[in-house]
Amino acid sequence: MPGWLSLRRIIVCVAAVATLLAVVHSLTAFPRPSNRGFAGNANDDMGLNTGDAAAGGDTKPRVRFTYTTVAGVFLQSEASTIADGFDYATSNFGLISRAYPTDDAADDGQTQWQRFAKYVMALNEAARDAEGTTRVAYKVLFMGRHGEGDHNVAEAEYGTAAWNCYWAQQDGNGSVAWADAHLTPTGEAQAAKANRFWAGQLVDEKQPAPQRFYVSPLTRCLQTASITFGSGLALPLQFQFRPIVKEYLREDVSTHTCDRRASRTALHAAFPVAMFEDGFAEEDPLWTGTTDETPAANDVRSWALLDDIFSSTTHDDDDDDNDATWLSFTSHSGEITSLLRVLGHRPFPLSTGQIIPVLVRAETVPDDDKTPPPPPTNTEWAKADTCKAPPITSVADQGDTEYKRS
Repeated sequence: MPGWLSLRRIIVCVAAVATLLAVVHSLTAFPRPSNRGFAGNANDDMGLNTGDAAAGGDTKPRVRFTYTTVAGVFLQSEASTIADGFDYATSNFGLISRAYPTDDAADDGQTQWQRFAKYVMALNEAARDAEGTTRVAYKVLFMGRHGEGDHNVAEAEYGTAAWNCYWAQQDGNGSVAWADAHLTPTGEAQAAKANRFWAGQLVDEKQPAPQRFYVSPLTRCLQTASITFGSGLALPLQFQFRPIVKEYLREDVSTHTCDRRASRTALHAAFPVAMFEDGFAEEDPLWTGTTDETPAANDVRSWALLDDIFSSTTHDDDDDDNDATWLSFTSHSGEITSLLRVLGHRPFPLSTGQIIPVLVRAETVPDDDKTPPPPPTNTEWAKADTCKAPPITSVADQGDTEYKRS
């Protein structure tokens, strides 16, 4: 490494010592599920048990991380912020206007996002040990919920109880199909709003662009990501929009047909620019139509997803082309809720089309940590409780709510 680069790293690391001291006091500590490894089974190698196959077999080794949300950076992580009605597009993504330990006179005239990006870079520089090994990494996740889908409209029409009991198990009602639901015109408009907002942020606020675009395999998310990032943005040449489809970024899996994805062949035909992760199956490997993924099982899946993404975007060599700090997730309400739990973030429900950013501190579990990982708690999937026929109503005190369940 050239001498001037070594000197630059020393200077940055010295300047960032105060940054790490400040961060120690800003890490949140919300209750989270255990992440110390999971037993494998016939459906996958990360401990997901759909209830239709017995557990068994060894897991494939993976880098394990512990995750913490860094507080004091985004409004959404602050207890005083009300989630209901919060809009990323009217709040600069929720980035708090504040000073950082890395600010200096040279930053005069820079935007909040430029100074924040410098702060995050310093955190990662200071986190390297004396040998340059990365044990701790900081990344900024932009987690966006898909725009309104046909299934969202149908649930509002039928009522949640009737939807969950009967209608959600149907492919549609003869007029509208909601199996692997598509965006409504309102959903498309919500994604277009995100596109316009990102365009302004990249140019006016000098906000860093996502370096990776991870997307759920469900059609409504691929549509949302394509509208949001597919055109009209000043993205760097090396970070052009190429969505990476991740099986585990999907919605919490239930008997609802909107949770059943299309085949890989169909998805590729509809979204030819999309890239599929290694091992992505032709047919949906998780949806059964008879069992529901529990929150505990969802968290196991979300943790495995994060471990996969963080291990593939974190390297000891800071010149590695695969290294990435700024990541975009396009997913679902239930899955983002699970990811927030795993990250130690406070609950923050998102309406359709909304986006939440999180500054994450990830620390690898040491290779010499031989402590046997405890088994996950309650990761079996649950038998679904559904109806044999459509109920007359699901509105309390109106009509016949006594309907037979299957």
